[in-house]
Amino acid sequence: MGFAISDELLGTVVPIVVYWIYSGIYVCLGSFENYRLHSKADEDEKNLVSKQTVVKGVLLQQSVQAVVAILLFTLSGSDAGASAQQSSSFITLVRQFVTAMVVLDTWQYFLHRYMHENKFLYRHVHSLHHRLVVPYAFGALYNHPVEGLLGDTVGGALSFLLSGMSPRTSIFFFSFATIKTVDDHCGLMLPGNPFHIFFRNNSAYHDIHHQLYGTKYNFSQPFFVMWDRILGTYMPYSLEKRAEGGFEARPTKEFKDD
Repeated sequence: MGFAISDELLGTVVPIVVYWIYSGIYVCLGSFENYRLHSKADEDEKNLVSKQTVVKGVLLQQSVQAVVAILLFTLSGSDAGASAQQSSSFITLVRQFVTAMVVLDTWQYFLHRYMHENKFLYRHVHSLHHRLVVPYAFGALYNHPVEGLLGDTVGGALSFLLSGMSPRTSIFFFSFATIKTVDDHCGLMLPGNPFHIFFRNNSAYHDIHHQLYGTKYNFSQPFFVMWDRILGTYMPYSLEKRAEGGFEARPTKEFKDD
C-alpha cells in the first residue's frame, strides 16, 4: 500500500527544496572568478549581514510561505478536484504560466518601487534586503518578514488564483519562478545560461539595482523588464570584463553623467 503525496503538499515543499538545491549549485559555480560580477573578496567585505543571518531569515520566510500556501490550497480545495479532472492542453498551460508571470511581475514591481519611494518602509523593511550589496544565490529571499509576506507570498497567491492554474501546475510554475529568482541574485554571468538568453531581466540587470547608483532603477522582477521600460525606471548597462577576472555591470554613459 503506497503513500500518496498530494499536489498541494508538493506545491508547498518542492519550491523550497528547489531553492536550496539551485542555490548550492550556484555557490559551487561561484568558485570560478571568471564568471562573477563581483569578486569573492567583495562578497565577503561589502555585504552588511552575515551568511548565517541570511540563512535564518530565508528559512523564516519560507516557513511563513509554506503556512500561507497550505491555507490557500485548503481554501481552494473544493476546486482542486475539479481542476484535476479538467483536460489541461498545452495552450492552456502556456496561458496560465504567462498570466501568472505577468501578475507576479506587476505585483512585485509596484510593491518593490513603493518600498523604495516610501522612506519609512525602505528604512524599516526593504533596506534589509539591500544589506546584500553583492547579491548571492541563497540570499535571493532574504527579506524583512513583512516584505516577504506582501511581496512573495501575496504575489504568489495572486498569480496562482488569477491564472486559474491547478495545484499540480503550480508546482512547476513556482519551482520555475524560484529558480529564476535565485538566478537573478546569483551574481554570475554563466555562458549559455538560458535565463540570460530568453530574459533581459537577469543577474546583471538586478545587480545594477543593488548598487548605490541603481536603487531608483530596475525594480522589475523576476521575469520581464516591461514596467521599468514603460514607467521610466529602466537603467541600461554594459557588461565589462574586470582586469582581475570576471565581469562588471556598468550603467551606460547617460546614466553615469547623471
